[in-house]
Amino acid sequence: MSVVIILILALTSLIPIYAKVLGAGKICDELGRISLSTRPHSVSITDFGAVGDGKTLNTLAFQNAVFYLMSFADKGGAQLYVPPGNWLTGSFSLTSHLTLFLENGAVIVASQDPSHWEVVDPLPSYGRGTDLPGKRYKSLINGNMLHDVVVTGDNGTIDGQGLVWWDRFTSHSLKYNRPHLIEFLSSKNVIVSNLTFLNAPAYTIHSIYSSHVYIHKILAHSSPESPYTIGIVPDSSNYVCIQNSTINVGYDAISLKSGWDEYGIAYSRPTENVHIRNVYLRGASGSSISFGSEMSGGISDVVVDNAHMHNSLTGIAFRTTKGRGGYIKEIDISNIDMSRIGTAIVANGSFGSHPDDKYDANALPLVSHIRLSNISGENIGIAGKLFGIKESPFSAVALSNIALSTSSGSSVSWQCSYVYGSSESVIPEPCPELKRDDDAYGRAAV
Repeated sequence: MSVVIILILALTSLIPIYAKVLGAGKICDELGRISLSTRPHSVSITDFGAVGDGKTLNTLAFQNAVFYLMSFADKGGAQLYVPPGNWLTGSFSLTSHLTLFLENGAVIVASQDPSHWEVVDPLPSYGRGTDLPGKRYKSLINGNMLHDVVVTGDNGTIDGQGLVWWDRFTSHSLKYNRPHLIEFLSSKNVIVSNLTFLNAPAYTIHSIYSSHVYIHKILAHSSPESPYTIGIVPDSSNYVCIQNSTINVGYDAISLKSGWDEYGIAYSRPTENVHIRNVYLRGASGSSISFGSEMSGGISDVVVDNAHMHNSLTGIAFRTTKGRGGYIKEIDISNIDMSRIGTAIVANGSFGSHPDDKYDANALPLVSHIRLSNISGENIGIAGKLFGIKESPFSAVALSNIALSTSSGSSVSWQCSYVYGSSESVIPEPCPELKRDDDAYGRAAV
């Protein structure tokens, strides 16, 4: 069959220029224009002895296949083809100039045995794991310092079999931090598309210290009861597009991050130039989309447009706390449809914990220039809860053309403190703090 490759050459070198000139809202357009061709070499996972019976462990077959395909990196790259079947495996790594292609009916099934997952050091911008101190299990499919990698298919499936990991998490029996389904670390020109992801142990797709990441036409699903499962996490990454996707998970559907307290401040790698559009999001016990709370490297220049948010505790959440440092700024969110949301808009300046006692309590985060417009919602519990930090109020928050139908049992539609901004055509009527000009009160951020 035809094999797809993404040739990210001259066009990707222009994306930073487009982003600066035209804004983050053009990133998906530019990544979507990248030309398509075929990999000149292809092998099937069955060529390496893999058996798709759902019982045979195929970790070695995947590892050997990728090792073999490394030799084609300077010959136009290669494809690893996964035919229909249930392919049980532990964690394995990809290589540069590789396409991993899952045929319709192909299911990569994650082993539930922790011994089949490699253990690695915590990420330097976090200093420890987020579940517990110490090391972490490597992601099921991962790439480190790669270039030109495609994970795609004809609606194949990657199943993390997360239930056993969720039980270990809730019973406090984890030895190391939970793995993710896919993680790309310090990589560039990454494509994930046309796949279904089920039951991630923790995150579904984690992009960290990476750039030019294109996530397109994916379905990510885990149980609404799954603890702290997150869909897509752009983390200290730039030039990221997430579009035309459906994400239904236990905690946050999409969460932008950039490191944790002193570790994130020291690593100093922001998440910036991110475009998210045409997405359907459910974060059952969390948020449809969140910023932070681990944002110590900074988050900026993010555009979210045309999103449907439903059946989530919160719709849009900005999270931080004293000790984080960093910033969340230049965020544009528009054309949002919400239904069955507990609180539509949240900004919380005292959210989350600290990795250890070495954080600097005087490292105050900056939250400013947040623009929310053209948002409608029905069956909303509370319109907004915006609680900034006394020593560093949230500023330049602009609301416009927002109409939220709150439930009849809600006595207060908006709650605000230490936040300043402006509003126009907002129903229900917002807090007084959001009805005045920041600059007039000397609150505007730089």
